[in-house]
Amino acid sequence: MSDPLNAPPRRGWAALEPLRERTFLTIWSASLLSNFGQLIQGVGAAWEMTRLTSSPGMVALVQTALMLPLMLVAVPAGAVADMFDRRKIAMLGLAFATLSAASLTVLAALGLTTPWVLLASCALIGAGVALYGPAWQASVSEQVRPELLPAAVGLASVSYNIARSFGPAIGGVVVMAAGAMAAFAINALFYLPLLAAFYFWRRKHVPPRLPPERMYRAIVSGARYAIHSPPIRNVMVRAFATGFAGASTVALTPLIARNLLHGDARTYGLLLGASGIGAVVGAFAVSEVRERLKPEQAFLLCAPLSGLMILLLGFSHSLLASAACFMVAGAGYMLLVTLLSVGVQLSAPRWVAARALSWFQSSLTGGIAIGAWFWGSVTADHGLQVALMVSGGLLILTPLIGLLLPMPRISRSDAEQVELTHEPEVALPITARSGPVVIEIDYRVDPERARQFYEVMLGMQRTRLRNGAFEWSLSRDIADPELWTERYHCPTWGDYLRQRSRYTNADRDLQLRIDGFHTPTGGSRVRRRLERPFGSVRWHADTPDHSGEHTPLLPP
Repeated sequence: MSDPLNAPPRRGWAALEPLRERTFLTIWSASLLSNFGQLIQGVGAAWEMTRLTSSPGMVALVQTALMLPLMLVAVPAGAVADMFDRRKIAMLGLAFATLSAASLTVLAALGLTTPWVLLASCALIGAGVALYGPAWQASVSEQVRPELLPAAVGLASVSYNIARSFGPAIGGVVVMAAGAMAAFAINALFYLPLLAAFYFWRRKHVPPRLPPERMYRAIVSGARYAIHSPPIRNVMVRAFATGFAGASTVALTPLIARNLLHGDARTYGLLLGASGIGAVVGAFAVSEVRERLKPEQAFLLCAPLSGLMILLLGFSHSLLASAACFMVAGAGYMLLVTLLSVGVQLSAPRWVAARALSWFQSSLTGGIAIGAWFWGSVTADHGLQVALMVSGGLLILTPLIGLLLPMPRISRSDAEQVELTHEPEVALPITARSGPVVIEIDYRVDPERARQFYEVMLGMQRTRLRNGAFEWSLSRDIADPELWTERYHCPTWGDYLRQRSRYTNADRDLQLRIDGFHTPTGGSRVRRRLERPFGSVRWHADTPDHSGEHTPLLPP
């Protein structure tokens, strides 16, 4: 009898295929419940702020408080998730968010909530979610088959937006019936099933070949990869721009409900629910859109549509019309964010996946956090309608960024890591801390092909730098025009071994192109040198290495 979990995907149900993987289904279902809790809490916090103060800026700062930690904590959280067990890191973040939500509930029960206490509590909850986020997103690829990854990323967004379809409306009812304290308590309780789902996940542990990097080095490695990887860098810039331009609806929805529609917390919940329904439709459409349109074409369609809906919100005084605008804007905006996230996940190799996602998340949430503050300030100075019109206009214009920073067009197979078969020859008793290590590679190239060789080597420059090399250079012998020398260095021998372990299929293909430039009698020659041989070599085999890394450290 065939296993239904391993059966081939059914046509027309591709978007739901990841739910046939048991681990993903369990965590996804628990995540759905936790998302309900977060959105109910968000409604409670936003509406409580309208009760505590009449300042539009303070109301908008609720979203800034929730999003700013995602920008600040996401980067170190991504490094931690790449260095250690992602399951345990996810559990730690969830436990912190649960404790923070429970503390806010107690403060509300004691009547101690003030605008700044509320903002600080939201920031702490956001910090826990920020620690959890990269670990969860990077672990999706461990829970589903590679061909299901885009659909799984879309479903992760669906989980949030199904909750956003009904959670805010439920939150509005909860706040009206029992007050904000009840919303805070529900959020704390709804984190617990997700915490249990990760606890019972039996994650397959793959022992690393090399010791983990130190925290600051891991953060630097992730940043260098993002800077020197055009696909990741482009997505980060576009995520920030999209988050900033579209943040007005997230930050100003309570004011739209109260000032333009003259409603209450239920009206606020209904507007967020309409946006959530549209976002669910958008997330389910990701696979179909990716199949029919190129990423840049999808952006050219979705960004202007969402921006137009935000612009129209400034003129609407009808609940039905405003809800329709929120629904269409939510669908377009979710397509934009999911396409960006898929672009990162398909572009980043496993060793830096969580860090790449954390930089993406930091860019997106940073744009939303700064945008929420900015649009709140514009509202305070010029009015709500002006803020919505300008925000919508900016979102309409964001596809112009694609003229300079296009969306990545890369397959998952390009980002799969490959193992180098040759090992470096070592005669010195070096350790992982020995260094700096200088690498020089000689190439012999027909002078008539020099220009083409140089242009291809610029691609190798990006590969070396994003994988951990420093001070890359390429020189040509003035006495022997066929001879070219590539040179770079790594801070330590351990860093060099990590750099060697990070090559992907795309990097290997680039190396094969470069090898094709060799003259018939030529070939590459590699020299590895220790820059400070007497200060960084363990001359006695029994000398302990106080870094905790043992001698010798070579690939198996």
